[in-house]
Amino acid sequence: MESRPPECYRQPKAVRLRMLGPLAIERNGAPLELPASRKTCGLLAYLALTQRPTQRSRLCELLWDEAANDPRGELRWCLSKLRGLLDDSSGKMVVTSGDTVALRPDGWFVDAIEVASAMESGIETLSIDQLQALSEFYSGELLEGLAIERCPEFNVWLTGQQSRYATFRATLLQRLAESVPADSGKRLAAVEKWVEIAPFDNKAQTQLLHRLAERGRIDACKRQLKAAARLYEAEALDFEPVRKAWQKICEARPAAAPAGAIAVRLAASALSAEAGAGSKAARPSLAVMPFHPLPDRRDGPGEAADGLTHDIITRLAKLRSFFVIAEGSVFALGSRRIGPEDAGRRLNVEYVVTGSVRRRPGRLSVSVELIETATARILWSEDFDRKQDDVFSVIDDVGDRIVASIASEIEAVERNRAVLKPPDSLDAWQAYHRGLWHMYRFTHTENEAARWFFEMAVGLDPTFARAHAGLSFTHWQTAFQQWEDRESHASRALETAGRALTVDEHDPTAHWAMGRALWLTGRHDEAIGELRQTVDLSPNFALGHYALAFVQAQSGDPLAAIEAADHSRLLSPFDPLLFAMLASKAMAHARLDQYDEAAAWSAKAAMQPNAHILIVATAAFCHVLAGRIGKAYAYAEAIRRARPRFSVDEYLTAFQVSAEAAVLFRQAAGKIGMT
Repeated sequence: MESRPPECYRQPKAVRLRMLGPLAIERNGAPLELPASRKTCGLLAYLALTQRPTQRSRLCELLWDEAANDPRGELRWCLSKLRGLLDDSSGKMVVTSGDTVALRPDGWFVDAIEVASAMESGIETLSIDQLQALSEFYSGELLEGLAIERCPEFNVWLTGQQSRYATFRATLLQRLAESVPADSGKRLAAVEKWVEIAPFDNKAQTQLLHRLAERGRIDACKRQLKAAARLYEAEALDFEPVRKAWQKICEARPAAAPAGAIAVRLAASALSAEAGAGSKAARPSLAVMPFHPLPDRRDGPGEAADGLTHDIITRLAKLRSFFVIAEGSVFALGSRRIGPEDAGRRLNVEYVVTGSVRRRPGRLSVSVELIETATARILWSEDFDRKQDDVFSVIDDVGDRIVASIASEIEAVERNRAVLKPPDSLDAWQAYHRGLWHMYRFTHTENEAARWFFEMAVGLDPTFARAHAGLSFTHWQTAFQQWEDRESHASRALETAGRALTVDEHDPTAHWAMGRALWLTGRHDEAIGELRQTVDLSPNFALGHYALAFVQAQSGDPLAAIEAADHSRLLSPFDPLLFAMLASKAMAHARLDQYDEAAAWSAKAAMQPNAHILIVATAAFCHVLAGRIGKAYAYAEAIRRARPRFSVDEYLTAFQVSAEAAVLFRQAAGKIGMT
């Protein structure tokens, strides 16, 4: 029987394109006959799903191989077939502009786009009816049966999209199972369908056992448990989490309790388990799937993709911010052509990284995506294209950028989630990220709030090195900004950094905190040594490179400071400490008598939204040195409004610049009345 869209999504649209199952199209309720050419159908599907103009060269690469005599001619033929199918009195649906091709689906209904739009808007905003409607769009997997022989790039794209939309379906069913009233038959039906399409999802298996136990169907539970165990064993997956969940269900169920009592006991058991597991700092988990090699067909496959995957896994593990799945597991799943979202669910991780590598004569192109497993939402994506003078150097450079971006994006997501939760419900990891959120605002009040959350994190998990390092940073900030007694807070910054190192001497954040604390207490050489150890442990730790720039810019090697500042910005171009990276570079240029450059970089630093008064003062002094007195007076006036008694003495107390630089900045301050 033909699948029809649910009532709440039946809108009067002339053209309906069905993609969640076999490709089908209808106009005004009448089905249209699809072209016999699979490549024409593939072209229609690709243009409809990407929703953007695409270069003809890209479409040729996607659908034709090197054996084709005239790929562009064949593309024109396919486009003519699509125009004959789609164009009507309302105008052209297939639009070409220059060298690009796009669909203009005005007035169309595309089931896959409806699902993707709803997921992007936020699944939590959907009603039960909307969840039910969206889940009913599926009559099979996306574009079922549309794989095309000798078109590996199209098939790779198709597999990725099928995995993504399968995750959308599982997420819709999970939300539906959680939202439908317990006594509704739709709840069990949703869970059963969820398990059917995501059989290796521990949450789905556990929910099915719960729902069956609520109804007293213990024999069905046992049969399901046995069948699932065999399935997991065949796939070499860990079934122990599901088995333990079943044990909890059994413990919560008295021998002859009514179904309602079982439900209450199961809920209480689940809450108790969550409370018991909530104190430790549970790092987010991440899987880096093997990058797909898409080599130039004339060169044959290469090893760049596997090498890049290995490097990213290794570097992410060195950051110690995440639980990173080992290489063997992800390569085993990748060899079986399991999509990233499905792999994420099987590995029970929150985030998945996937990508592709293409080698052409003289160039290397890398595409990468960071995906949230639960929603299949793409959190970050980027394309890198480099000259291939030295493939290993290129992979190293691209790997640096990818690792830093992944770390930054996940940290931002975790911070934002922590901010939305009530303070008394936070675990150690969430309290730490709530602390970061306040810390990066660089005011006295926010710094105190950050300290409170870091202390909460340390109290919940004394073995959490990053929480100790965060606590050290708040004391460092108080001393550096001279909000309270500098000496006592410098001592506490050193003490808490020491605790971070004691807990985990391999965590780069702990060495970063120690290096900064040593600098604060005047131990320049020891600080440099500690900070170098930070970047040795994790070359992709952007804040380690920035801290080296900060120290070297004041009284060390200014050229090394500029190099470190540039590298830190390359690794983390949108970092909350970007203002400090820029200001360090400005100070280094000033020490090299490169005053125009100093003024330019200090102005960029002062423009950052969280730049504090010491950064604005750096801009004021650098502009004096560059002879831009008018702009320097404007910065000075802004400083006086914020802190009327601020002077160059306070500036030089905060920083530990060389004697020559101190003279330079004093002279500059005198010219704008800030002595």
